[in-house]
Amino acid sequence: MEVWGITHRGVVRQQNQDAFSARTMDDGRVIALVCDGMGGARAGNVASAMAVDLFMDRFLRESGDDQERMQRAASQANQEIFQKAATDEDCTGMGTTLVAALAGAGEAVILNEGDSRAYHINGDGIVLITRDHSLVEDLVERGELTREQARTHPHKNLITRALGAEPVLLADCFRQPLAQGDFLLLCSDGLSNLVTEQEMLYEVIHGGDSESCPQRLLDIALHRGAPDNVTAVLIRC
Repeated sequence: MEVWGITHRGVVRQQNQDAFSARTMDDGRVIALVCDGMGGARAGNVASAMAVDLFMDRFLRESGDDQERMQRAASQANQEIFQKAATDEDCTGMGTTLVAALAGAGEAVILNEGDSRAYHINGDGIVLITRDHSLVEDLVERGELTREQARTHPHKNLITRALGAEPVLLADCFRQPLAQGDFLLLCSDGLSNLVTEQEMLYEVIHGGDSESCPQRLLDIALHRGAPDNVTAVLIRC
């Protein structure tokens, strides 16, 4: 397992409120997560950084069932962000998305809250694993918007769930089979709003070496004006 990641504030934003972490564990598996903060000039940055640090610290200290480890790590991060938002005036209303993946031989366990995404990519194509917790995704599922209309909808950034928004976390969990040569791509909406799935597929499979793929994806977003922060983490089996 190998992993590479990149984050950038984009062209418009003055501050990067995205955060990520990725590491290869002693058993060879990779644990990685991407968080996209919200809640004002300072607070979004605080929420995403807290989520990354708290999740990784708790997850790496524990053992046992992988899904339960991830859920406990995310729940602790949620509780501490919620508490800080409730007690620190500068952080009122803050929160963050979270998408995390634990990838090993044969399978990945993926956890998500908000609209940061996880994709499974191989020579057969690209599949979105996670479901956005967002207003436009709800409209798409009800048949009120097409997928293409959702990409340009004025409220596409309104999320319905986030770490720190509620005292109890209700994150979704997925199990994704993995084969040798498969990839997982984790990203914030600063990437997925500007780079199409077909472009992601091309860059991962055909665009060049895997190590530089996150930079290539970032470059596409920057070329298109990158109005939001951009983060991409690529895991190769």
